[in-house]
Amino acid sequence: MKVAITDACIFIDLHDLNLTNLLFKLPIEVHTSVDVFNELYDNQKDVLRAYQSMRILTVHNITGVERIEIYNQKYPKSLSNSDTTVLYLAEKLSAIVISSDKQVRKNAKSRSIEYHGMFWIFDNLLLQNLITKENAIEKIKQLVTTNIIYQNSLELIHEMNKRIKAWSK
Repeated sequence: MKVAITDACIFIDLHDLNLTNLLFKLPIEVHTSVDVFNELYDNQKDVLRAYQSMRILTVHNITGVERIEIYNQKYPKSLSNSDTTVLYLAEKLSAIVISSDKQVRKNAKSRSIEYHGMFWIFDNLLLQNLITKENAIEKIKQLVTTNIIYQNSLELIHEMNKRIKAWSK
């Protein structure tokens, strides 16, 4: 099973869409850092703690030695501390990154780390028959209306419309 390091924006979007449970049904092993976990609201953390207690979410504590390694990798200043932990863990665990953050994705690409975002999650939820096409269309439209990142990106709107068209057939 492929390991996937997830950042806060993915957990937040899934929580807002009431799809968190479906992430853990995908054929991936979900990991994150305690730094990412601490960026979330208490109600979001509570949901994830349940998956952590069932041992289907791994939250990594970053040691002092690892923080020095992260610092020495000289990540761009455009990345937050939690973003750097996501990239660090992805490299350390030979994992994919799941993020909607443009800077995280750009840096994953420059480090030759496989990366994906919310559209990939939707594609895989459909592939695994965990969501209907109608529900996927409803949720992807909801994502765009509630998340300003998607509203301000012609590329993301194009990707959304492409999927809605394909899923409407």
